[in-house]
Amino acid sequence: MQIGQLAKQTGITVETIRYYEREGLIPPPLRAANGYREYSHTHVQRVNFIRRCRVLELPLQEIKRLLALQDNPQAPCQEVDSLIAKQRQQISERLTELRLLERDLKQLAERCNRPDVVSNCGILGALESNSSPRRPAPSGK
Repeated sequence: MQIGQLAKQTGITVETIRYYEREGLIPPPLRAANGYREYSHTHVQRVNFIRRCRVLELPLQEIKRLLALQDNPQAPCQEVDSLIAKQRQQISERLTELRLLERDLKQLAERCNRPDVVSNCGILGALESNSSPRRPAPSGK
């Protein structure tokens, strides 16, 4: 199958498939006589595996490691368990941060005094003053 068919079958864009190929996440496909890439069912399985890992927000480096482990069926499963445990911990930490963010936004929303004009807005006033949430701004990860 050609790359467009692989993209359609897996729900991944052509550009992403090419990126995965460049990054070594999927093996290079064979080339047909006309020079087109010819992807196999194995590629479909691999791209679907990667897609499911991305849904779980696993970083590409971790996905590469999981793929390497998958390609070595005799490898101990402990590393797979460890990678998933690490991801669970990171998600748990993010949930805690999101709960704090939600609390801060709720407190900020409670400052709304329904002014007629922005110059009297309690929310903007709180954001401008030291009475707004004091947690550091996100690092932009």
